[in-house]
Amino acid sequence: MLAIALALGASLSWGLGDFLGGLKSRTLHVLTVLAISQAVGFGAVLIWLSVSGDGFPGWTPAAYAAVAGAGGCLGLGALYRGMAVGAMGIVAPVSAVSAAIPFTVGVASGERPGLLQVAGILLALAGVALASREPGDQGGGRAAGVGLALVAALGFGLYFVFLDRAAEESVPYAVATARGVSSLLALAVVAIAVGAALRPAAAALPTLVAVGLCDVAANVLFGLASIRGFLSVVSVLSALYPIVTVGLAALLLHERIAPTQRLGVAAALVGAALITAG
Repeated sequence: MLAIALALGASLSWGLGDFLGGLKSRTLHVLTVLAISQAVGFGAVLIWLSVSGDGFPGWTPAAYAAVAGAGGCLGLGALYRGMAVGAMGIVAPVSAVSAAIPFTVGVASGERPGLLQVAGILLALAGVALASREPGDQGGGRAAGVGLALVAALGFGLYFVFLDRAAEESVPYAVATARGVSSLLALAVVAIAVGAALRPAAAALPTLVAVGLCDVAANVLFGLASIRGFLSVVSVLSALYPIVTVGLAALLLHERIAPTQRLGVAAALVGAALITAG
């Protein structure tokens, strides 16, 4: 149960951070949002690492963490951009299909979730697929930003798998390495290369700091959950962050989505309940 609680905590923190990050990406360059928020998170996790007492886990775990960081960077960039051009209530749930990647890896590695958990996982993924489609009276095609959401799902799926491998040796080192790869080097260089301003208005800084802290908190919670429970289960629960993002978008931005798409979001919620009950 501790692993489930940690994974759900990660989803709550990711959902809040993604809402704020997507909101800021509508007024700032997406790379500006990424570079500053990731740097803030990196600073926070370095403090945690310094007091953890963990020794260097070795180059193999460090390499896994670096790949996780690259995947996380790809996922966040695509997600923020997708939520800037499309409805958060659609883009965020579609990105949660990322859970299919670690679920498949976990089962292939010998993990055996219970029947209720398998049913919950399948229902959650089906809900994501339903939420991603526009209703027939709006053309029946793919909703705006869904392509970017699928790219985000790929990045997040890789992040889940490789951070789990790295966290087996040291959660603090795994999170710190992943964050370092995704922030201080790649994001800053790319942001400068495309001319994005790394000094936004002072009024935007508190929100960007909050994005970074929410994201790193979710990373820590997921890392702790992954070493205490099945990857196939905790990754799906962690990937339920869109429920938070969708709720905030509906409450604060008054986003309206079609009934069939709301049904998809509801299916994800029921799937989460089945996973927890199993």
